[in-house]
Amino acid sequence: MQGVILKGIAGFYYVESEGRVYACRARGIFRKDGITPLAGDKVIFSLEEGQVRQDFDGTIDEILPRLNSFDRPPVANVETMAIVMAARDPIPSFGLLDRFAVSAEKAGARLVICVSKTDLAEPALLERFRRIYTGIYPLFFVCGLSGEGIDELRMALRGSQTALAGPSGAGKSTIANLLLGAEKSATGEISAKSLRGKNTTRHSELFYSGGLFIFDTPGFTSFDEPDMEPEELQHMFPEFAPYLGKCRFSDCTHTVEPDCAVLAAAAQGMIDKSRMRSYREIYAALKEKREY
Repeated sequence: MQGVILKGIAGFYYVESEGRVYACRARGIFRKDGITPLAGDKVIFSLEEGQVRQDFDGTIDEILPRLNSFDRPPVANVETMAIVMAARDPIPSFGLLDRFAVSAEKAGARLVICVSKTDLAEPALLERFRRIYTGIYPLFFVCGLSGEGIDELRMALRGSQTALAGPSGAGKSTIANLLLGAEKSATGEISAKSLRGKNTTRHSELFYSGGLFIFDTPGFTSFDEPDMEPEELQHMFPEFAPYLGKCRFSDCTHTVEPDCAVLAAAAQGMIDKSRMRSYREIYAALKEKREY
């Protein structure tokens, strides 16, 4: 049988398959090979017909190839990353948003931007989001109080394993609850056959409801520089693509060089200045990291 791991607690892995959740153990070969099953892993598991067990239902036999995996938080196969930025409280950081975007691009995840707390927003700020990101990433404006924009966001995320990323206080939990509805807590109880780990440290979990798979994790609130070479960064900014390979120098860094097609596009307003600022800052950080 094939399924997806929703969570792992104290050696038990809860696997969703065709609307049912099974409590499984992992084969010892994974530990021997230094592989830890993660929430979000797509797996092959087996049930023993006719066997009645009180503690678990089956065994995970194989972990299918991952799209990506993260250490903080420990999850796999983030197919979509929805970056949540509050319009206010806290004040949005466009530089931080761009850093999360680079992380998503490097991981091969589809990216959407969700602006929350729109009821508190100044119209000029919402227009700034539109000016910078329209045509680059899908952009959604939502309000946790009224539910405005949630249906559109839900449609965009359906069928994809999605992680909500962004700073603390941006409203990720509120949005997750609105997306999943009351079924979120019911899903958490569906595997209560084993209550082991109920009082353990908070874990990463993948909730599902109505075609949505949403990671609820203790991470994705801060940014770590991705493991990449500075030269790779140019490919993490989608709006750079039409201009790459058109600079005077083949090894152009798009930071200070003359006759740089990317810088020329930015000067003409084809690339937003704040995105160029983020690119330069991340490039400098990656370069410094490489030197050390």
